[in-house]
Amino acid sequence: MESRIKGKIAIVTGATSGIGWSSAIELAKLGANVIITYDGKILLEKRRDSDTWGLPGGGVKKQETELQAITREIYEELGIRVPASAFQKLGVYGEPGRIAAYQDGSVWRMVIVMFGLELEEEPKMSISAESRELRFFTPEELKTIQ
Repeated sequence: MESRIKGKIAIVTGATSGIGWSSAIELAKLGANVIITYDGKILLEKRRDSDTWGLPGGGVKKQETELQAITREIYEELGIRVPASAFQKLGVYGEPGRIAAYQDGSVWRMVIVMFGLELEEEPKMSISAESRELRFFTPEELKTIQ
């Protein structure tokens, strides 16, 4: 199956736990993403696997809550420790059309728990092996992302 990303920002996640689903896609994966803001800007990561800009986050592991997952993912992807109490749950998105196709050929229906995190100071971040770049964008810059 060929996957094409339409639009300028892709939310791409993976997980090891699944929710039963009866369709051509066997399971739904539970993921957690976060909208991180600082000084009116939004943080995006340029993913190494798809070369697209997206929100930080990833899969929720078995025996892990969504909040534990996003706290872990932020440390793994950005190298910063953020207390769980700093995250605000914004919503859960699981419409049937949210599909992720990966380079290994796996295809999953995605259910995403979205969090918000507002930072008071710009963090010192480190780029993980999953990312090419981390950058804060102004609303105007978001309109020009390729």
